[in-house]
Amino acid sequence: QVQLVESGGGLVQAGRSLTLSCAASGRTFSTYAVGWFRQAPGKERAFVAAISGSGSSSYYVESMKGRFTISRDNAKNTVYLQMKSQKPEDTAVYSCAASYRFSDYYLKGSYAYWGQGTQVTVSS
Repeated sequence: QVQLVESGGGLVQAGRSLTLSCAASGRTFSTYAVGWFRQAPGKERAFVAAISGSGSSSYYVESMKGRFTISRDNAKNTVYLQMKSQKPEDTAVYSCAASYRFSDYYLKGSYAYWGQGTQVTVSS
């Protein structure tokens, strides 16, 4: 089992960058794929990016490629989401999640463990 805690959210001006962290408990963190999802007001939770347990593979929503970068440091049991050139439409609660499987990385149902989420608000 793994517990996840997100941090790094806050208020940021459009065009600026922000990096979120997802800290995990547990000794076998490197065996878990980790995904980032976000939920904007009035919308369903949506996939943002995912990274394999080793960090060798990563995937993004097409519209976020080039602006968002997911990475991980297994020695620190932490996954990061770097977000550049923030837009007001990036405003959402961002949550990280962990899964033993990486094949269905874009599906919410593939993830067994979730953090509580961190709010990101981008002002224009």
